[in-house]
Amino acid sequence: MKSDPKKLVDKNQNLIHTELMKVTSHTQREQGEWILHSLMVEGCDVPFKFKRKDNYQNLKGARVNLTYYPAHESVAGIEFEYMKVVRIKRG
Repeated sequence: MKSDPKKLVDKNQNLIHTELMKVTSHTQREQGEWILHSLMVEGCDVPFKFKRKDNYQNLKGARVNLTYYPAHESVAGIEFEYMKVVRIKRG
């Protein structure tokens, strides 16, 4: 089932959709039953995070379309901003 980013953004005003962003770094690590993926994209100093059940193809150097929203995480009492990815597709 393919999801349409325009419909997602229309449903939820907090979502942001960007296209053809270049990935500069992609890491994958286990977190319980899930694999946590962290992306850094060109021109942005905030990480983009998403979870999958399995490993995902390496996206370093690839262009991707992202649908995401800003979120915060507290680590050792310090607040960090990150982007929670709800949809990712290779561009």
